[in-house]
Amino acid sequence: MSKLKNTLAGLAVAAGLSLAAPAWADAITLDASDIGQSFTVNYDGFANGTTINGLTSQATFTLSSVTSTGYVFDYSLTNTTSGGLDSRVSSFAFNVDPTITGATSTGAFSYTTLNSNYPNGIGTVDVCFKGGFSGSCAGNSGGVLTGDTGMGTMTLSFASAPSSITLSDFFDRYQSITGAGPVSSASGTGTITSSSSSGGTQVPEPGMIGILGLGLAGLGMVRTRRRQTGSLTAAA
Repeated sequence: MSKLKNTLAGLAVAAGLSLAAPAWADAITLDASDIGQSFTVNYDGFANGTTINGLTSQATFTLSSVTSTGYVFDYSLTNTTSGGLDSRVSSFAFNVDPTITGATSTGAFSYTTLNSNYPNGIGTVDVCFKGGFSGSCAGNSGGVLTGDTGMGTMTLSFASAPSSITLSDFFDRYQSITGAGPVSSASGTGTITSSSSSGGTQVPEPGMIGILGLGLAGLGMVRTRRRQTGSLTAAA
C-alpha cells in the first residue's frame, strides 16, 4: 500500500510540474490591445512525410496597427537552414479566424494568394505570402536564401475589422534545396515558441494532460482505499 501511495504521489507531482512549464499552442488570438506585441514561429522541414534535418526557418510577427477593415503586421523571416543544406524559403502561410476577405504584403514576400493548396499533404490554407508571382502557393520564385532575412509588412483585410482575430496552422515552403539527396522542395510546420502578447494562450502538452489525469485518478484511488480501510477497522 505504501509503495502504491508513493507511486501515485510521484505521478501527481509530475503532473503538477508539467502545469508549471506549459507549451505554446500553435494558435494565437490578438486584438487592439496587442498592438506593438510580437510572437515567434519556428518551422521545421519535411517532404513525403519525412522530416529533413537541418531544414529550418524562423519568423517573427508584430501587430503594428488595427484599422477599420484590417489587421496590419510587420514580419521578419530568417532562413536558418544548416547542416550542409541550402534552401530558399519561397512562401509562408497560415489560417485566419474569422475569414479574411483579402490580404496584401510588401517586402520579401510581396505577393499573396487566398484559399490555395499547400504542398506535402497540408491542404488548403487561408492565405500564403510569396516571394514571387504565381497562381498558387506551391511554386514561386524569390524568397529568402539560407542565412538571409526577409522583412516587410502584411495586411489581413475584413469587411469590417473584428474585435479579435486568431492565427493558426503556420506553414512555410522550401525550394531550391541542395544537400538533401533527391529532395529539391519541401514544406515546414510552424510552432509558436514565444510571444510578448497577452493573447498567446499557454496550454499543457497533450502527454502532460494524460499524466495529470492519471495522477488525479490515482489520488482518488488512494482516498477510496483509505475510506474502505477506515470502515473495516470501525466494523471490527
